Amino acid sequence: MSTAVLEPTGPPAAATDELAPAASRERRTWWWLGLAGVLALALILRIWGSGHGLPWAYNVDENNHFVPKAIAFFNGDWNPHYFDNPPAYSYLLKLVFGVWFGGRAAVAHAFATHPGEVFQVARVVSAVLGTLAVWLLYIAGARLIDRRVALLAAALLSVSFLPVFYSHLALNDVPTLFPLTLALVGTAGVLRYGRPLDYLVAGLGLGLACATKYTGGIALLPLLAAAGAQFTAPDGHRAATTGLVLAGATAVVCFFATDPYSLLDFSAFRDGLGHQSSVADDAAGKLGMTHKSGVVYYLWSLTWGMGWIPALAAVGGAVALWRDERRLVAVLVPAPVLFLIFMGAQGRYFGRWLMPIIPIVCLLAAYAALELARWLARLRPALAPSLAVAGAAALCLQGLIHSVHADLVLSRTDTRNLTRQWLVDHVPVGSKLVIEPVVPDLWVMDPGHPSPVTDNGYRWQKFPTSHTQVAADGSLFPGAGRSVNIEDYERTLRPDLIALYEASGYCWVITGSTQAGRAAANPRRVPGAVAYYRALDGGEQAAFRASPFGGDQRAVPFNFDFTFDYYPLAYHRPGPVMTVYRLTGGGC
Repeated sequence: MSTAVLEPTGPPAAATDELAPAASRERRTWWWLGLAGVLALALILRIWGSGHGLPWAYNVDENNHFVPKAIAFFNGDWNPHYFDNPPAYSYLLKLVFGVWFGGRAAVAHAFATHPGEVFQVARVVSAVLGTLAVWLLYIAGARLIDRRVALLAAALLSVSFLPVFYSHLALNDVPTLFPLTLALVGTAGVLRYGRPLDYLVAGLGLGLACATKYTGGIALLPLLAAAGAQFTAPDGHRAATTGLVLAGATAVVCFFATDPYSLLDFSAFRDGLGHQSSVADDAAGKLGMTHKSGVVYYLWSLTWGMGWIPALAAVGGAVALWRDERRLVAVLVPAPVLFLIFMGAQGRYFGRWLMPIIPIVCLLAAYAALELARWLARLRPALAPSLAVAGAAALCLQGLIHSVHADLVLSRTDTRNLTRQWLVDHVPVGSKLVIEPVVPDLWVMDPGHPSPVTDNGYRWQKFPTSHTQVAADGSLFPGAGRSVNIEDYERTLRPDLIALYEASGYCWVITGSTQAGRAAANPRRVPGAVAYYRALDGGEQAAFRASPFGGDQRAVPFNFDFTFDYYPLAYHRPGPVMTVYRLTGGGC
């Protein structure tokens, strides 16, 4: 295949020394040392606190999806039977678990007796993939612009709060960054060199990204823009067309190789996609959401997920690139803009769903910071190095502060673990408890030591909060009742439940602010829940309370990001406000 080499038409001013003859070996050593320092920082921030909450995984998605699916693969059936999320990350975990723990029997034993060890290995895998994404972003940035921008972009990604925090969870958000940045490396090669290998790498990254998280498909837009630049170059038509075919074929092969049952069990795959789409669009079902505009929410999320200065600098970077090299604008700008519009149009929105565009935003922000430093250096040339350092610090400081704070928080004992230990110390085995769905079901069992007192091995008898005779509109209906998912629990609450608990001998009620906070955020939608909590607080004695907030810090209002990711500096430890009530009426 012939290629059309695409040299920059108007090289970014910050990249002029990169277009000079090859740097000396000593200078290259300094670049690699700088990158090594960034990668070391990235890994430390992502590993520190990775054992939070264990042996219980309190994040609902972490507890229910990727690790359990990986464990299930050891039964010999590689069909995930679940396609709301693609399975590539679970397949990787299956392979890692097999090597780390030593085969099916050992994995099953570890998960049954020491589940925390299994989840921590999965979290470390996520952290390592997130760190590798920092390295790949450096490579992509060096190809697209220059090493200075690349190193600063990598540093920004290494400290940005969202990718750091979610590296501590066995979810697919951070692992997706690895193939996404791999696709960006290939795309950068397509723009600068247009070689078949570059198209192949871009296609490989695209296919793996889609097989890890469906929104990873956004990597296609930069690739199309880079191929378009080659297509419009002299003698570039054939190379671009052939390259796109190669990239597309590679992406398809990689996707089906790492998500084979999307083809082999197509009906289930189609249903999973449909369910995921309907869930994302179900704004009415997400009690506790108070923001009205998804686009505004995501723009706001950038101001804390990366930082105010990086968010604003990214806009400046797009403007500066329009001046310097418009092909780079076509490659880097449409993807985040269209992603924000598309995701913002959904009915639900969470900060971590921004993850696929964060590497590109890092590149834009880094370019703006160094361009501003270069412009200011024209006025005071002697201050050029200091200005570059100041720009880098300004870009990274907010993310670094909040990432270190989150790591400190995660390294402390979770309020739910403190609460459980208090129950172990004060509530007899076999007692009846009402526990809100703020902990996994197995929280009431001692890992590896099922209780002989209860039929199911639980340490305490748990009220069936996942079953109710309250309809979704709050009315009562006769019969066997219905199942209740975690998001509908607040809709089942009413004050007269307290008398039912007491009459049935359930004398301990454990509440968590991750549930009660939903009702407080939307009180008009769940008046029964508001009355229920008021009755508990007004008529019952709180026997124990564990708060995640430090000293005299005020509680953080409920938010589907800040309540779960501990970004606000008010947090001292992970978890919700946990309260244990001792009921005294009826059979208590």
